[in-house]
Amino acid sequence: MARAIMIQGAGSNVGKSMVVAGITRALVNRGLTVRPFKPQNMSNNAAVTEDGGEIGRAQALQALAAKVPAHTDMNPILLKPETDTGAQVIVQGKRFATLRARDYAKAKPELLGPALESFHRLCAEADIVVIEGAGSPAEVNLRKGDIANMGFAEAAGVPVVLLGDIDRGGVIAQLVGTQVILPKEDAERIKAFAVNKFRGDVSLFADGAQAIVDQTGWTDLGTLPWFADAWRLPAEDVMDISSKSGGSLKIAVPRLGRIANFDDLDPLSAEPDVSVEIIEAGRPLPGDADLVLIPGSKSTIADLAHFRAQGWDIDLQAHVRRGGHVLGICGGYQMLGREISDPDGIEGAPSTAPGLGLLDVTTVMKPQKRVALSHASYRATGDAVSGYEIHLGVTDGPDCERAWLDLDGRPEGAASADGKVRGCYLHGLFSADAFRAQYLGELGATAQIAYDEGLEQVLDQLADHIEAHMDLKTLLEIAAEPKAQARVS
Repeated sequence: MARAIMIQGAGSNVGKSMVVAGITRALVNRGLTVRPFKPQNMSNNAAVTEDGGEIGRAQALQALAAKVPAHTDMNPILLKPETDTGAQVIVQGKRFATLRARDYAKAKPELLGPALESFHRLCAEADIVVIEGAGSPAEVNLRKGDIANMGFAEAAGVPVVLLGDIDRGGVIAQLVGTQVILPKEDAERIKAFAVNKFRGDVSLFADGAQAIVDQTGWTDLGTLPWFADAWRLPAEDVMDISSKSGGSLKIAVPRLGRIANFDDLDPLSAEPDVSVEIIEAGRPLPGDADLVLIPGSKSTIADLAHFRAQGWDIDLQAHVRRGGHVLGICGGYQMLGREISDPDGIEGAPSTAPGLGLLDVTTVMKPQKRVALSHASYRATGDAVSGYEIHLGVTDGPDCERAWLDLDGRPEGAASADGKVRGCYLHGLFSADAFRAQYLGELGATAQIAYDEGLEQVLDQLADHIEAHMDLKTLLEIAAEPKAQARVS
């Protein structure tokens, strides 16, 4: 039977996903069979698994750290926000329902079963399962019915390590305050703590770490210095994506209100010859951009309205008149067409919206979602491309006759007559080094990196970072077998 340990955070964005990935790779490098697990995640940056489902992007990265294929059991409950008050609920990779926050709270008890089921399947094939919490257990108002933090830890019978973020300040209060506010039985489940994102001489925090030990009685697993290459790992949270200065080729990316699957930007940001500029709401699209890349969206029609509200439609027309290039991926591709129709009200009330009119195609939303890992080739050169599709809707029209990809034996994408405006449904295509080199070359830039190889190098560097600054021996001693009664049939 595997042992398990749960890493929870003293707040959101304390670095749980990265630390779990680092622990996972470090333990794999020690010869252990490791599986990552997150019972509940909220993210529109999803990944497609080999078993044909969706999980959070962070768990796909953690699977890479574990050197195993990503599986839906690694993130059995995924919430994909569609509005400020509602989200699509994915259970073990498949769409379960679209629920308002209040209704999801009522549904959580029935979702604990699938979460435990997935967890125990992972336990059956691993030496240790490293679990990531969500947000913070200090949000005691959410404790009833919780399946993301202490509720899951209690049901599975697993010990907890609490992670604090010193970069934002007040880390002693974060950690000690969490113990104070938690119910006694939850506080007792926390066995140790670690501090993340320290800048400077770690020894200067020795007295602070001791103060936490004195106040809580928890074991100190170490203080992790700032990991400078964290930006090279795919971001999960939309708040983590940022502009990346590089070379003279400028790619402008409008930040959509419901931006989704923005991992397409990661290989481009990593290229030294490329600068990726995230354009926030209220700012114009820059006039000196070489490429405007419109990313995916969880709510395409709503984000198209958001796009127009910023005046980006006018900026984009000017960009095209100047001879600039445009690429739309998934929802961005749909926006570039002449019309988007949602007759069944899949994204809200039934509606039809005029598109940006840069491609002669139309999109009709359909209830069937396509979720697949896909293999393609770039028609211009034959270069192989691997990626994934997650989308609703069917796009067709005259410009599809200029499809620029062959995707699983069928034409994919559309292009304008001059080839400067393109769209497609395939996410992840820029991870392919040969295609990325060809595409950037057409824009006047040179590709210099091997992207997947670089990810592996960063994960190994992160593992070394964890080994150097975190007491993994004690962490393994704290890890425990889950309680058998947590199994479900």
